[in-house]
Amino acid sequence: MSRTAELTKLSAVELARRIRTGEITPLDVLDAHLAKIAELNPQLNAIVTLDMEGARAQAIAAGEAVTRGDKLGTLHGLPVVIKDVTLTKGMRTTYASPLYKDFIPDVDAAPVARLRKAGAIILGKTNTPEFATGATTFNDVFGVTRNPWDPTKTPAGSSGGSAAAAASGMVPLAQGTDFGCSVRMPAAFCGIVGIRTTAGLIPNDPMHLPWDAGQVHGPLARSAEDAALMLDAMVGLDPTWPISAAPPWASALDIVNATTDAKGLRIAYVSDIAGFGVEDEINTICRAAAMRLACDGAQVDEIKLDLAEGFAAYKTLRGEWMVGQQIERLDFIDQFGANLSGNVKAGLALSVLDTAKAELVREHMWARFRDFFVDYDFLITPCSPVAPFNVDEKFPTEINGRKLDNYIDWIAPCFLITLVGFPAGSAPAGLTQSGLPVGIQIVGKRFDEPRILGLCKLVQRANPIGWPKLS
Repeated sequence: MSRTAELTKLSAVELARRIRTGEITPLDVLDAHLAKIAELNPQLNAIVTLDMEGARAQAIAAGEAVTRGDKLGTLHGLPVVIKDVTLTKGMRTTYASPLYKDFIPDVDAAPVARLRKAGAIILGKTNTPEFATGATTFNDVFGVTRNPWDPTKTPAGSSGGSAAAAASGMVPLAQGTDFGCSVRMPAAFCGIVGIRTTAGLIPNDPMHLPWDAGQVHGPLARSAEDAALMLDAMVGLDPTWPISAAPPWASALDIVNATTDAKGLRIAYVSDIAGFGVEDEINTICRAAAMRLACDGAQVDEIKLDLAEGFAAYKTLRGEWMVGQQIERLDFIDQFGANLSGNVKAGLALSVLDTAKAELVREHMWARFRDFFVDYDFLITPCSPVAPFNVDEKFPTEINGRKLDNYIDWIAPCFLITLVGFPAGSAPAGLTQSGLPVGIQIVGKRFDEPRILGLCKLVQRANPIGWPKLS
């Protein structure tokens, strides 16, 4: 195995350990990943801005810090990529919009600042739909991103570039955001781990709607341990952020490392929380992965849980969010892509009564989950009702013969969880007969991220899927 292949196949946890002990240097790690990017990114189009010169300077400085014996952050010397809707100081951040194709911010978003503080090397930006509005990854600035398991398939979205970059080994860690499905679905389609975090754990500064709990940041990584390592670097109380919250645990990674079984856990498996149907092969794979947790000591029950009442409420609140995010750009709405402009216009058509009714539905659904969590510790569902589909399709047009009207309906298993504000992880549960990854969604109570990732670890251990074709 070549040096490049060896280093890009190592976990982020192992790379960080070897850097700290001096077995390898940050420059060794960076060069290996740059070589992998040169090999794979022309086919995948996952990384759309690459700061090789700046990253090399950061890597050299990181190596000097190791030599001096400086105190090192948990991500010291690890290359990380950032979704192209997240502000990155001195690095082009386009929001995948022609309006911002040359925009270079002078500040870091809070998650990026925290990653830097932990020693991460910010290597580049990853592809996303315009202003992250979409469940597949393409835009008029950079084009389409492809799935490393099969380049004719989509990596999903909107953090598809980050997921494809991490899954293929171009980087050990990637940052994403999640409002409807945007960390979880790309993780599922690319066969890696991603987690939608509890709102407030990772500040959104300087994003609009600071009191809103819809969009959150989260890690994308090839293992639960690596996701926990990155999560630990991103969370923490910020007294100046309106909904900031401190994690009630010292280290997610320590908890994941200590997770060896699922004894005493009560888990419910639900094949279809949205009522739109799930492809039989997807359900078979996800159900089997959930039931295997019984071998690790969990009580696993298959139950019915119909959350379809949340459909309209989520779409209403999403419309409100779309307007809030674009409030300063409404004069340019005719220059938005069709998807973004359609979402904003739908939001503008809402009334106060519409949003009040949606909030009432959300409250009712939250009460149902409160009752659910009396009987169970975790909910497991298929993350996606379908397998990764062709990269030139905007969304699947049907599920088990049932026609879908728009691109958002198929992601309902994820956005119905967003609606009620609970954290949820995606872990690879197996492969379809055609060799495409399938992910399960693991939903827990607020601040249950370490235990969710612990279950992701057990799922990965019981259902190894290997590496994608392009890696």
